[in-house]
Amino acid sequence: MQDKATPDTELQAGLEPALNADRLEELDDLLDDLRTRGEEIPQWEFCDGFLTALVCTRRPIGPEEYLPMLLGDGASLEVAPGAALPKLEVFKDEAQQARFLELFELRMAEARAQLDADVKSLEDERAFHPEAMDTRGAILSLPEEERAEVEDGEIPSFGQIWALGFMFVVENWAEEWAAPRDKEAAQWLDEALDAIVALTEDDTGTPTICMYDEDGPASTSEERVNAFGEAIWALYDLRRIWKSMGPRQETIVKGEQPGRNDPCPCGSGKKFKKCHGG
Repeated sequence: MQDKATPDTELQAGLEPALNADRLEELDDLLDDLRTRGEEIPQWEFCDGFLTALVCTRRPIGPEEYLPMLLGDGASLEVAPGAALPKLEVFKDEAQQARFLELFELRMAEARAQLDADVKSLEDERAFHPEAMDTRGAILSLPEEERAEVEDGEIPSFGQIWALGFMFVVENWAEEWAAPRDKEAAQWLDEALDAIVALTEDDTGTPTICMYDEDGPASTSEERVNAFGEAIWALYDLRRIWKSMGPRQETIVKGEQPGRNDPCPCGSGKKFKKCHGG
């Protein structure tokens, strides 16, 4: 049985990551099982980009909204106050859904803590690091006969799937990512998002580095590695922009108002300016 991690014991600087190798393998197996019942179940790399964007979104988005967007039909789940979250069809039972949410939100808590940390270098052990994959490096590291079986088709670049997961949230909660009125903040937002969007594109530079194995065959360009670092710093900017502004304020639209000299609609017989319009 898997041990259950808690944010207060595992999110402290210097301790093991919230999702160690065993838990990442468990998540991969869980997602594989979901694929037997649902179409288009994403890889964990996509999920990690998705949850990172949730952490950076202007308002908190609960599982009743994000879970069906990630693994279902996109329609928010109806949850009565105090009631348990309904099960999505793709999960075999409530326990499987609960375990996925436990691991997912544990990683979210870790990302939130890391993006709130005051770090000056990405070498800092408290810095955030996306669960980005070097799929090309992994394939090139395979024996030649095995490589031939998986090389057909388009192979994503380093961090590309992660960035697509992030932008999936930006696109589906567009109102929460709309540019603020403050011009300087709007410029910061655009520049930060541009850094993430750059990772959604193919790495066309000359491969010089293998992110999968430092001794493996070159699969990633130096330009891509630099872009990846810029995208991580952009996450810190996005987190700070929305935290400083707070949730978007709803505009209150009032109905037609009586004139100041009209009778007050409350029925008092007084003019509006002498009654509720005073």
